[in-house]
Amino acid sequence: MCWYCGSAIKDEEPLGRSLRCAGCGRDLRVCRNCRFYLPGARGDCAEPNAEVPPDKERGNFCDWFSLDPRFRSETAGEKALRNSAGTAKSTFEDLFK
Repeated sequence: MCWYCGSAIKDEEPLGRSLRCAGCGRDLRVCRNCRFYLPGARGDCAEPNAEVPPDKERGNFCDWFSLDPRFRSETAGEKALRNSAGTAKSTFEDLFK
């Protein structure tokens, strides 16, 4: 799935740097789609030999990139999480109207 919109990634590996998500148009070969992406680790990467790109949401040439296998199927994605958070907030605010 695209880390942003949740669309399943159907393309075969290796993913090219210029490959974009069919759902939202964002780059697919990004740290956030990699199996080594680990927020909180050094540079947010679990691979100790990787050079850490400055932007985790833009295409890169990392030699260690490997698509996280979880992203082959449809899931919520961040966009859906943001939408559900907005819905929860508006529902909460409606309690006080």
